[in-house]
Amino acid sequence: MILNLLLSTFLTIFIAELGDKTQLATLTMSGTSNKPLAVFLGSSTALIFASLIGALAGGSISNFVPEIILKSIASFTFLLIGIRLFINSFKLNENENK
Repeated sequence: MILNLLLSTFLTIFIAELGDKTQLATLTMSGTSNKPLAVFLGSSTALIFASLIGALAGGSISNFVPEIILKSIASFTFLLIGIRLFINSFKLNENENK
């Protein structure tokens, strides 16, 4: 049971992070520093700590807030981010055309 959770979590995060801005930042830093091992260790550690914070916070919050409300808040937040990015993309295009 725990192996299934571990595997599904790994695959979900791995696929979600492919091409993500974190990966692009790591690629850029590695290319400019000529120290790929140091960049790997730094970015890996940062991802581990960020995931730890998310897992601890999610576990704690879920004890007080029902799952449906947490999913609704997350969905609404992602919707707002998407709308904002969509609107900003038009603003950037208008500025480039001037």
